[in-house]
Amino acid sequence: MEIKRSLLNVIILLSLIFVAQCSDEYNCVYTFFIKTGSIIKGGTDSKINLELWNKHGDGIRIKDIEKWGGLMGPRYDYFERGNVDLFSGRGPCLNGPVCAMKLISDGSGAYHGWYCDYVEVTTTGPHKGCAKQKFEVEQWLATDAAPYELTVERDYCPYNDVNKDRSPNLISISSS
Repeated sequence: MEIKRSLLNVIILLSLIFVAQCSDEYNCVYTFFIKTGSIIKGGTDSKINLELWNKHGDGIRIKDIEKWGGLMGPRYDYFERGNVDLFSGRGPCLNGPVCAMKLISDGSGAYHGWYCDYVEVTTTGPHKGCAKQKFEVEQWLATDAAPYELTVERDYCPYNDVNKDRSPNLISISSS
């Protein structure tokens, strides 16, 4: 009888741990300030995706950041010339601060080219400090302007022999 009770207690404890881990899945808050350059035709109507990583290669992929966490209002036109746009939403916590990012434009819309000045990322979560990283981009994401790419990556992660050849392990998140 005592063995059954102990076994039941262990099962209940393991179930509680599992439920607690599942509910913590999206407990971190990610906030982005993204500045579009003041260059003529620097704004875009394309969908913008963002990938973030820590130094271990663990990361998140946010599809269509405007839909995922745009905070500027329902009629606001994101990624327009000279604007600083604000986005925020929840996602899985990373084991360490964000130190690398990749911006991806899908190239859609009437105005597909985009000149991004910078992306500033702030992250926080339960029992975690607040971390901030600013990524200077100062580049076109366009097929008709140099460097003729719809993606840009910035990597400020510290490297050593163990993690210099990391390959990203991304978790995709998107709006509901």
